[in-house]
Amino acid sequence: MNRQQELIERVRGYDPAAESLVRRAYQFSMKAHGSQLRKSGEVYFAHPVEVASILADMKLDGASIATALLHDVVEDTLATHDEIERDFGVEVARLVDGVTKLSQLEMPEGAKPQAENWRKLFLAMSNDIRVLLVKLADRLHNMQTLAGHGDPEKRRRIAQETMDIYAPLAERIGMQDLKEQLEDLAFAHVNPDARDSVLARLRYLRARSGDLVGRITSQLRLTLSQAGIEAEVQGREKRPWSIFQKMERDSISFEQLSDIVAFRVIVPAREDCYRALGVVHGAFQMVPQRFKDYISTPKPNGYRSIHTTVIGPEKHRIEIQIRSRDMHNEAELGVAAHWVYKQGASGVDGTQYRWVRELLEILDHAESPEEFLENTRLEMFQDQVFCFSPGGRLIALPRGATAVDFAYAVHTDIGDTTVGAKVNGRIVPLRTQLKNGDQVEIIRSGAQTPQLSWESFVVTGRARAAIRRFRAKQEHQQYAQLGRAMLTKAFAELGHEGVKDEALAPALKALRQKTVDDLLVVVGDGHVTARAVVEAVLPGEAVKAREAREAARKKDGDGKAEGREVRAVRKKSGKGGDHAIPIRGLIPGMAVHFGTCCHPLPGDRIVGIVSAGKGVTIHTIDCETLESFAESPERWIDVAWEADANVDEVHTARLRTVLANQPGALSTLSTVIARNNGNISNLMITDRNPDFFEMRVDVEVRDLQHLTNIIAALRIDPAISSVERLRG
Repeated sequence: MNRQQELIERVRGYDPAAESLVRRAYQFSMKAHGSQLRKSGEVYFAHPVEVASILADMKLDGASIATALLHDVVEDTLATHDEIERDFGVEVARLVDGVTKLSQLEMPEGAKPQAENWRKLFLAMSNDIRVLLVKLADRLHNMQTLAGHGDPEKRRRIAQETMDIYAPLAERIGMQDLKEQLEDLAFAHVNPDARDSVLARLRYLRARSGDLVGRITSQLRLTLSQAGIEAEVQGREKRPWSIFQKMERDSISFEQLSDIVAFRVIVPAREDCYRALGVVHGAFQMVPQRFKDYISTPKPNGYRSIHTTVIGPEKHRIEIQIRSRDMHNEAELGVAAHWVYKQGASGVDGTQYRWVRELLEILDHAESPEEFLENTRLEMFQDQVFCFSPGGRLIALPRGATAVDFAYAVHTDIGDTTVGAKVNGRIVPLRTQLKNGDQVEIIRSGAQTPQLSWESFVVTGRARAAIRRFRAKQEHQQYAQLGRAMLTKAFAELGHEGVKDEALAPALKALRQKTVDDLLVVVGDGHVTARAVVEAVLPGEAVKAREAREAARKKDGDGKAEGREVRAVRKKSGKGGDHAIPIRGLIPGMAVHFGTCCHPLPGDRIVGIVSAGKGVTIHTIDCETLESFAESPERWIDVAWEADANVDEVHTARLRTVLANQPGALSTLSTVIARNNGNISNLMITDRNPDFFEMRVDVEVRDLQHLTNIIAALRIDPAISSVERLRG
């Protein structure tokens, strides 16, 4: 039987109405590809036929089979999208367009085109999940024939992409067998030595134990039959990638593995699953903490089964999965087990899946395809924990997820306003990693906003995207606020107070900025100087000021003139003059940064140093670091604390203390600081001898006066020999 007739017979067996469509698609694709060859030397047309065969095994509808046959014709032949739509209809044309590899973007190989193609694929599959099914079948056959590709590095890159994206996607739609095939095929190229080692050990184990799988299968079947349970029992070795992954995750050797072989017990109905479980646990010793009931609590992808591990026949520790026939079909075929020709068009919309909706939200707010790809990889993370809300809602999260990840998984608004969390009724830090079965209650406040520090410990793409979105918005506002203050100061120094936005129009054209807001941001982040804006708006006055500076430089020598500018800034900085830029309201870590060399506090005389792309770094006026900027006076700006600064803000001061080496000395230090409303954020012993020990202590305080009070209180105590503020 030829390939065409074989494929048509298979499709006719479950969907007779699709025969004509499949036959026409087969003929069209064969003619379009003609004599094209793959890199392996194989006739190219064999590829779409194999992809269609994979989908026919899943019993997909005729439109999907036709799409598989046609999925490369627009990209690799002279056929057009209009021809596909004319000959096969809008539905097939739309599916083909969604699956196309998009290589015609004419972009070099690398992360950017990969990210852009993935973004487009995702948008297509969110409209019709069949796009993903065809793409997965396409990737499976490409992986099966990847060895024929000549470039080893490209083989490794394609395999890694399969491991990172396509295998997790297959798992998300419940196609476990396809997922395992993709992983194992990719494993052969990502780490061939490790895979060969696992295979060699499996061969040795088979030779030593004989037909162990057959013997255990027969014993399980007999045990269930004697209890009156009709069951099909299957046994198989786990795939090399699954074995290697467990060795890596648990840091154990191959010899320490005890569940290399897995068994499935397939029974007629749901209630039979629990009867079979009772028989298995009655006949064999159960391994504690190795029992999972995914029937009462299904996985998010719809997977249902009972997992248990027992000390089975011949004293082997074995893993057993118990499921009904319907559950087994769903576990093997996932979404394809309920396909459209059976249940109607409602089955095609990808947004019926919660994870698709969450990724669409990430896509809406990602600043670039690369960011979307990164967050997608996080969201696709396979090892999961299952937690519950107080109302009993099940939330699936990646392993290592925190209370903040949980909050964002429930809803973005809940994540944004999170201030605390209770896990199993106890208040815990927000960075606490969650475990299977945890009940998580999120504590909220309308005054809360996402904290930038959260990005360092969240693991889900949704949480990270939301925090980055907030950070980007805040940074933009902060840079614009700082830029406006810098321009106001620069114009005021030339006698122009309150310059209106309309007056900045000449600077927009000269500095290639679209809007005044864009101009303010590039001034605030240091990419454009305020002086450059002044020169664009007031060229005559700016030229006079520049000529005066150059004249002074020639008179005194270049170094002396620059030094005089620096000394002038130092002399007037921090006095709160009319033109000093207030830094209140600018969030540390965004538009402004406090120097870790001198730890400035409200009350210190300060100066700002502008760095391109980083905004302004605040230093105390006597900080030694400023000497390195002596030759760049244009980077110095006069800044000041505002008199009505927020008393609730905390700043870090660094102290050097010498304590008597006696019991209770450290307790005295912490007690004195706490009694004066300070908080120790870090502490390090830097020197120790029989009489004294020296410590560096970071203390959170409100301002310079608060620090002065703490230092005075410390100096009074006899257990503390000396204390001074550190500047470096």
